[in-house]
Amino acid sequence: MAGDDLGGLLGRLLGGDGGDGPLVAALLGVTGDSGQAGGNPLQGLVTALHDAGLGAKTDSWIGTGSNQSVSGPEIAQALPYQALDHVAQQGGVTPEQAADRLAEALPRVVDKLTPDGHVPEGSLEDLVRQRL
Repeated sequence: MAGDDLGGLLGRLLGGDGGDGPLVAALLGVTGDSGQAGGNPLQGLVTALHDAGLGAKTDSWIGTGSNQSVSGPEIAQALPYQALDHVAQQGGVTPEQAADRLAEALPRVVDKLTPDGHVPEGSLEDLVRQRL
C-alpha cells in the first residue's frame, strides 16, 4: 500500500481529515525499514522509543489505562535525525514542527492500534483497517 493511502487511513483512525496521518505513515515507513521488528513498523517504532528512554510513556499508550503525553523535543531526541528529517520533508514542515505534531499524534495512534494492551501481529494496513 502506498504511504499516501496509509496516511489517509491513519488520518481517519485519528478522527480527522487526514491531518497528521501522513506524518505518522512516513515515520512508520522509516521504522519499518530496519527489519528488526519482523516487518511490523509499529513494533519497530515502539522498540525505538523504548530504546531511547520513552518506555514508560510508550507502554502507557499500549496499555489500557490513560496515555502519558510526550513532548516534541522528547520525540526529536528519541528518533534518529535522518528519520525525523524524512518525516518533515514528507510533510512539508520543519523537523521541529514534525516532532511536535508526532508528539501529539503518536499516543493516539499507538493507543488505537493496541486496544488489547499489546502490539498485535500482522500488517499495519490490516491493523488500521480493523480499527476503523
